[in-house]
Amino acid sequence: MEWIVKGREPASVFRWFETISAIPRPSYKEEKIADFLVQFAKERNLWHYRDDRNNVLIKSPATKGLEHIPPVLFQGHTDMVCEKNAEIAHDFERDPLKLRVEGNFLRATGTTLGADDGIAVAIMLALLDGEIPEHPAYECLFTTAEEVGLDGAQSFDYGKINAGRMINLDSEELGVVTAGCAGGLRSDLTLEYKTEPFAGEALRLSVGGLMGGHSGENINSGRANANKLMGRMLAALAEKTDLRLISLSGGSKDNAIPRECEALLAVSDFEIADSCLSEIAAEIAAELSEADRGFTMKVEQVSACDEMLSGEDTRRAIALLTCAANGVFEMCKNVPGLVEFSRNLGVIRQDGGKLEFIFSSRSAREGQLDGSVRELNLLAAMTGCTAKHYARYPGWEYAKHSELCETYLEAYREVTGREATVNVIHAGLECGIIHAKVPEMDIISIGPTMYDIHSPAEALDLDSVEVFWKVLKKWIAGACREV
Repeated sequence: MEWIVKGREPASVFRWFETISAIPRPSYKEEKIADFLVQFAKERNLWHYRDDRNNVLIKSPATKGLEHIPPVLFQGHTDMVCEKNAEIAHDFERDPLKLRVEGNFLRATGTTLGADDGIAVAIMLALLDGEIPEHPAYECLFTTAEEVGLDGAQSFDYGKINAGRMINLDSEELGVVTAGCAGGLRSDLTLEYKTEPFAGEALRLSVGGLMGGHSGENINSGRANANKLMGRMLAALAEKTDLRLISLSGGSKDNAIPRECEALLAVSDFEIADSCLSEIAAEIAAELSEADRGFTMKVEQVSACDEMLSGEDTRRAIALLTCAANGVFEMCKNVPGLVEFSRNLGVIRQDGGKLEFIFSSRSAREGQLDGSVRELNLLAAMTGCTAKHYARYPGWEYAKHSELCETYLEAYREVTGREATVNVIHAGLECGIIHAKVPEMDIISIGPTMYDIHSPAEALDLDSVEVFWKVLKKWIAGACREV
């Protein structure tokens, strides 16, 4: 096999990453990566367990003389966010990722890279393959469907875990130890609509070129939401000319800030519509952050359709799009700069006479999540929609004392000569689920540096992987000296 990453250490980690990048692994479609993991374990005579959700647990015994050292659990997820640029032909259920190196970064061409959390899978494979010769007993848990509600971690049987400490490998910044996270939930607002015969002129309105990003980590970065911009444009257009929706779609993942949105419309006057949309697009472009400088708005006249939504249902859809609160709602009072409560309108899709608006709400406080449910219920009632709330998961409360955290901070200091920081994040981690299931577990979350996860701009910092591996190796060496 011709490796993409060359002359870099740890070579085994990069090679395992490239290997799994050829294995499709969308959320809920992790059968192939689970097959690979089980075969990996069988070839090395390692104890393994696979459940009906394709979660896989592999255990490696301690090396000779270290059997008395308490085991450590490493954990990461096998699924990835499957985002691609519109012009890219890529089937995430069949096609391998096309990797490339640009300077110090590993990227995928036109798609998400899957370093979130493929790098965790690669690191655990290297550990299980004996890359570090002396080590305590490892338990490596590969979970599924993390990106769609932490579903795999929710369902796993933790009675099969013996370790009392866990290193989650799903953080994205070297030198930062995550020790707490937000909880969250998904909400679907569904609008059933009636149609009537098409009348007027048809146009396609497309919004694109936005940066997007993670709906937790990037929610306070000033990045625009394509779905909300579409609502703003449609509301402005409705003041200038009679219009009807024909179709509407935007975004593909509730946990990703949508980069693109498209509407097919019937209008009474195309020229008036085109002029109005150009004006509002210019206003929007002047307001956007530098990250969204690629913003585009395109208006095309298209052939007439057979049907369009009724005037009433068009108004309901525009009202929901316009009035749905989105973005940061509350900042944390105790941790400067930390978002406490937010919501993302991630997906709009249309199917079988229904428009679905899919939201992700996040907060470290259960009461704020309850408040989000009530607010969306009221919005649904006012716009004639139904509301469904699901995939709720708990937050992970910060522990003031963690022996695991302290020993990792010491290892980081010894390797780099710098101090790592400890933080709490506004994103969901499986740590919250696992801590709720095993309250006595000492947990930290760490990882090498990545940028723009959940978007086709995703990049893995290669230098950071080398440093991260050295720190992890130092920590394992320290664990081997425990008495």
